[in-house]
Amino acid sequence: MGSLEEDVAGVHDNVERTVTVQSFFMDETEIANVHYLEYLYAVQKDSSQEFYESALPDTTVWAGEMAFNDTYVDQYLRYPGFRMYPVVGVSWVQAQDYSAWRTGAVNNDLARKATSGGKKAGRKKKGEEAATDATAEAASKQYSGGRAAIETGYVLPNYRLPTEAEWEYAAKALIGTQYLDENQSNQRIYPWDGSSMRKSSGRKKGTMLANYKRGRGDYAGIAGKTNDGAIITDEVYSYPPNDFGLYNMAGNVNEWVWDVYRPTTFQTFNDLNPVRRDGYLDDEKNYGKKDNNSLLDNRTRVYKGGSWADIAYWLAPGTRRYMDQDSATATIGFRCSMIASGRKR
Repeated sequence: MGSLEEDVAGVHDNVERTVTVQSFFMDETEIANVHYLEYLYAVQKDSSQEFYESALPDTTVWAGEMAFNDTYVDQYLRYPGFRMYPVVGVSWVQAQDYSAWRTGAVNNDLARKATSGGKKAGRKKKGEEAATDATAEAASKQYSGGRAAIETGYVLPNYRLPTEAEWEYAAKALIGTQYLDENQSNQRIYPWDGSSMRKSSGRKKGTMLANYKRGRGDYAGIAGKTNDGAIITDEVYSYPPNDFGLYNMAGNVNEWVWDVYRPTTFQTFNDLNPVRRDGYLDDEKNYGKKDNNSLLDNRTRVYKGGSWADIAYWLAPGTRRYMDQDSATATIGFRCSMIASGRKR
């Protein structure tokens, strides 16, 4: 992982290095408005009004004193035409809360199906029927209080934000550059081959590969010849997926990742499943007391990927930026990941 782009800002906060991450699953798209509205509906029905209000995205992120974005403020989240657009105005904390709710909702549904024998109908052999009944009975005994024990095998690991290492691995999709053996001799600046932002061959040659800002004031090219077809965000299945089948790993919206931001993370990282957790303190033995002050704390989280309002530089998976975990903008969304546990299939 690490940035292969020129370090324009001179921060040197993501030096190239080799790490290993275990197998994991990741959403093929960013979380869309329709997904988040389902969450809000469940929260409004089952939780307190206070928590429901804390879960609402900040729609005022679209507002600007010198910009006429009133339509997005009023309609972006709930209007049906924006259903499949990525949810924005969501903080890191809200993204984590959504992930926790999704874990419970999916696992409760799986457990209920297990205890009721599932939805499939049809004839079963006597032995198969007996085995199914026994499994369902065992699951039922361990299903109480709305949750199933992990021993049942009917529940999944937690949904969560991906770590920065996982996100970079998924974005680069270097599996597409491994042509012969396990040697990784080719790298990528973006989630696709080459340094161009346009498709280089095929029937759609010349079309844009991502939703980004081409230059100052240029969000969609000239009238009739749009460069990426969107002046703000676009639907989550827009633009070609990378070699892992993941959409918009560059552009459309930036995405929150798990890690706390530190500019020197590369110096202290673990090279197996690296992550920068809350509360981890750097060794201060070589620093004087006056040098221990910083504007960065454990509330500062990393976001990656570039957005509809960013130039191409930020679309490189190795670039990184940060923001307070309670902040939200019109350019940051998220997607979930899940560890792949158990045997390889």
